[in-house]
Amino acid sequence: MRDQQKHSFSRILKIIDRLKAPDGCLWDRQQKKPDVGRYLIEEAYEVIDAIDEGSPDDLKEELGDVLFQILFLAVLSDEKGEFDISDVIDVISEKMIRRHPHVFGDTEVRDVDDILSNWKKIKAREGKKELENGSLLRGIPRSMPPLMTAKKITGRASKEGFDWEDTGGVLEKIDEELGELKEAISGGKKDRIENEIGDMFLSLVNLCRFTETDPENALRSSLKKFTTRFSFIEERLEKDGKSPRDASLKEMDSLWNMAKRTE
Repeated sequence: MRDQQKHSFSRILKIIDRLKAPDGCLWDRQQKKPDVGRYLIEEAYEVIDAIDEGSPDDLKEELGDVLFQILFLAVLSDEKGEFDISDVIDVISEKMIRRHPHVFGDTEVRDVDDILSNWKKIKAREGKKELENGSLLRGIPRSMPPLMTAKKITGRASKEGFDWEDTGGVLEKIDEELGELKEAISGGKKDRIENEIGDMFLSLVNLCRFTETDPENALRSSLKKFTTRFSFIEERLEKDGKSPRDASLKEMDSLWNMAKRTE
């Protein structure tokens, strides 16, 4: 098995080298790190979709796409004399050993809570130098999706005591923001409406933290429900030789409720 893995790993690296050769693929040769980074994000989301769908074949394919982008980035870095894929593997190997002292060292743990506590302490020590040189909010990836970024930022602020005492306080804040949003809409000023909607999003993310709900998963779940229900509407209308554009809102709303009942 290990020999097969080495062969497969070597094979894909050779394929990338061939693609980037002078007589290889012109498109691949023109790719830069930012380009590959964007593809990597897209492929990572497709991995999540494959996991949700529960298809091993789809997951295998999407993981391959992610791996290809990672290896491609490593090759681009190697070409600039920065590092190669072996360096990447060495760095993550050392990090995993360092962050699992209960496995690779003498640290004793009682349960998962102890493991997570140790992980956070070790991670904090690793980032201590950075924190000493700036805000606690530094180090959060700027390209991370906004909902994830909001959760990270508010979570870090919470650890410093800047937070509500309970869920009730967050709900009151949501009511306050909703009132301000209604005022902004009544005023008709686009900039203020945008700001108030942003504040509402942030308050909802805080509610997610207090209820231990992942905002990305929550929104993804709602989008999945919406897609399923709207597809139901399209299918039922198609049987009558119609499309959503041909149907009334009342008719589509009735089909929407029917879709909800069938879930």
